[in-house]
Amino acid sequence: MADYDVDLFVIGGGSGGVRAARVAAGHGARVMLAEEYRLGGTCVIRGCVPKKLLVYASRFRGEFEDAAGFGWTVPHYSFDWKTLIANKDREIDRLEAAYGGLLDKSGVKVAKSRAVLVDAHTVQLADGVRVRAATILISTGAAPSYGDPIPGIEHAISSNEAFHLREFPRRVVIQGGGYIAVEFAGIFSGLGAHVTLVYRGENILRGFDDEVRQHLRMDMEKHGIKVITGCKVAAIEPAGSHFSVQLSHGNKITADRVMFATGRLPNVAKLGLEAAGVAIGKNGGVAVDEYSRTSVHNIYAVGDVTNRINLTPVAIREGHAFADTVFGGKPTAVDHSNVPTAVFSDPEIGTVGLTETQARARLARTDVYKAMFRPMKATMSGRDTTVLMKLLVDGLTDQVVGCHVVGEGAAEIAQVAAIAVKMGATKADFDATMALHPTAAEELVTMRNKTASYVREAAE
Repeated sequence: MADYDVDLFVIGGGSGGVRAARVAAGHGARVMLAEEYRLGGTCVIRGCVPKKLLVYASRFRGEFEDAAGFGWTVPHYSFDWKTLIANKDREIDRLEAAYGGLLDKSGVKVAKSRAVLVDAHTVQLADGVRVRAATILISTGAAPSYGDPIPGIEHAISSNEAFHLREFPRRVVIQGGGYIAVEFAGIFSGLGAHVTLVYRGENILRGFDDEVRQHLRMDMEKHGIKVITGCKVAAIEPAGSHFSVQLSHGNKITADRVMFATGRLPNVAKLGLEAAGVAIGKNGGVAVDEYSRTSVHNIYAVGDVTNRINLTPVAIREGHAFADTVFGGKPTAVDHSNVPTAVFSDPEIGTVGLTETQARARLARTDVYKAMFRPMKATMSGRDTTVLMKLLVDGLTDQVVGCHVVGEGAAEIAQVAAIAVKMGATKADFDATMALHPTAAEELVTMRNKTASYVREAAE
């Protein structure tokens, strides 16, 4: 490696890139990392972490209201957006500094600069300095997409800008039906805004279990969020201090802010990928094999830029596996099956494994177990909400192939359930587990009666 300045050059300082850099350095590699914005990437700076902090903030209003049923008298409460954002910013600053400290402690050299590929072994920084690297890792993540251009699209914001609004918007229109759209709908609504969610599909959260999708939509609408499906924003027009939002079916809505949460695209533009010979896959991300290697033997890519499963823990696992494979002498392929995921909506969703539609398409026989109930807390708070829990079981092997939870603490429940699903636990294993009472999660081990059983018709 004497012909190279470093053994590994990492382009992008997000979760996957930072983990890869630290682990590679721990294996003895000389590592340099370039990040043009802030260390921590989407998750820490403008994604998972600040979003979860805003989710926490949005839930206090409901807690104050629920307290009365338990004998508490809560004095008049008020909310200050600027205080929330300032405190959020301080926490993000702390986390970014922590990331920098970890890299420094690991011996990774950090360049706060944009980096582009010149060829398969050369990276150029914004100041013109060139670095020769034996191995290059691309971990540049993804960025919000606004979809097809419409009149007035320049007036819309994405989730990036939502974290930095100077004033709290009292009327919000959100276009989109995925994680980010429904989560921000809950955030703005919980903080006191009137929210309209507009989605072009037939129902929100495409790709999730259909009953989960319907259950969430029902609760969102119960709590004041207006959900309009089969429609999209056609134009945005300034109207004094607010905006007139034209919908594709002809109606108009007045809003203080219009947010587009219509997906994210891999950050592959202007990276010099073509010059280095790095191929782009059909999914729009950097094409990689099971070891995250690109079409160029010494260049790898991890995280959202590959557009595989765009979740922070997946990027971290891919980054770690890459470093172990290339520098640790331990070839490691990441298993992308049965990855748990959560939607921090209101109510929350936690899920792992197959949806009912997927199970019925893949399995010879699918058994469905389901429980829907009013949570204990709501019996005294009076809140109009229900919990949905659903297990999907392979009817021939008894293996639990899917677990879906909608309700308070759903993400925490799904994380633990994911261990069982990943291990291949059977319904009998769930049944043999003693219930922890009184909890909502005990329903997962007390479901005894199948609500449905489906046999797949043999292919002709």
